[in-house]
Amino acid sequence: MSNGRGWVEGKVAVVTGAGSGIGQAAARLLAAEGAIVYLTDINAEAAAATAGEIGGTAKALPHDVRSEADWDRVIETVLAGEGRLDVLANCAGIQLTRGLVETSLADFRHVFQVNVESVFLGTRAAVKAMQAHGRGSIVNIASNFANIADGYNTAYCASKAAVSHFTKAAALDCAQRGTRIRVNSIHPGCIDTPMLEREIVDVAAKRGDPDTASVRDEWQRLAPLGIGSPDDIGWAVVYLASDRSPYMTGSELVIDGGHIIR
Repeated sequence: MSNGRGWVEGKVAVVTGAGSGIGQAAARLLAAEGAIVYLTDINAEAAAATAGEIGGTAKALPHDVRSEADWDRVIETVLAGEGRLDVLANCAGIQLTRGLVETSLADFRHVFQVNVESVFLGTRAAVKAMQAHGRGSIVNIASNFANIADGYNTAYCASKAAVSHFTKAAALDCAQRGTRIRVNSIHPGCIDTPMLEREIVDVAAKRGDPDTASVRDEWQRLAPLGIGSPDDIGWAVVYLASDRSPYMTGSELVIDGGHIIR
């Protein structure tokens, strides 16, 4: 499976939301580049299936990213098995396709629990583990909706903006502590994942149009390069996880096919 470059050879990585989509692609590519990868997901069967497909040193763990106790258990398991943690990719997330008036407070809080609180819990737990050797890489998946707004996704836009700014604050904190723990965010555009497919179905339903193909075509035209692949983001995770990005921290890596500049 490896292409021989070994960009993260021997590094120990945790990838959340690894049962599908961007998390799955990131876990697969990190493993292909030589990392020991722990795949976590609230859908334990999906994580285990992906780990089985990867083979080698890939391991799956059930994980509710909203739970502080679950984060403690995952990190303790990794440290017990490998003795260190080098990389955390916070890929777990949800999208709620609802406008402002249709979004309840419970909806809003749920989106923030999964998309923001989990990133806080994971980043904090990873930094504690990485401090032992003073270096590491944390990659948080934000969105280009952190920088541009979408009326169908009010809570999601707010949550991803929070992830972006939290990443910068965490990066500064780690640098001020004198560590080489780097914290960066990736801002995907329209990526061909189950989350995007659910959004397309939801938008079509809101419009009273059962033809999701027309909505997908509209999404395809949002960016000059169309809809991206999970691997487009997975390779960026590999780069930020590797020693080839040693001077990047607090950065926003936008990968959206030109959506923002369109």
